[in-house]
Amino acid sequence: QAGERFCVRNSGAKAVVEGVGDHGCEYMTGGLAVILGETGRNFAAGMSGGVAYVYDKARTFPARCNMEMIEFDVLDAEDNQTLKTMIENHLKYTGSDVAQSILSNWDSAVKDFVKVMPSDYKAVLLKRKSQGNKEAVING
Repeated sequence: QAGERFCVRNSGAKAVVEGVGDHGCEYMTGGLAVILGETGRNFAAGMSGGVAYVYDKARTFPARCNMEMIEFDVLDAEDNQTLKTMIENHLKYTGSDVAQSILSNWDSAVKDFVKVMPSDYKAVLLKRKSQGNKEAVING
């Protein structure tokens, strides 16, 4: 598990961790964070870019999240594949029992992930996508 302020000011890194302390993804401007465990309080405060996927089997995450600038979203097929690949790589490089358990029950476990995305960032990406600028969507 990572400590407090995991991925603070992240602007492009892709990371997987098995839990974080308070203020995770605070002021994040880009990149991708996958949290395979609990979060501390004030998650995503000031988050203006990037995406976080949080495994929330216990359904306690919303109470720990700062909702001022973000919204929760349902995972689409692309999210599903991105997330699965990230967790597979995490398992490959760490031998994580948590990752193994999630992947072993993927069809069920994927339903327990919450996609966290800044509202304004999402609006910009949707506008770019509607204009056919796929590269801009991928690169933010």
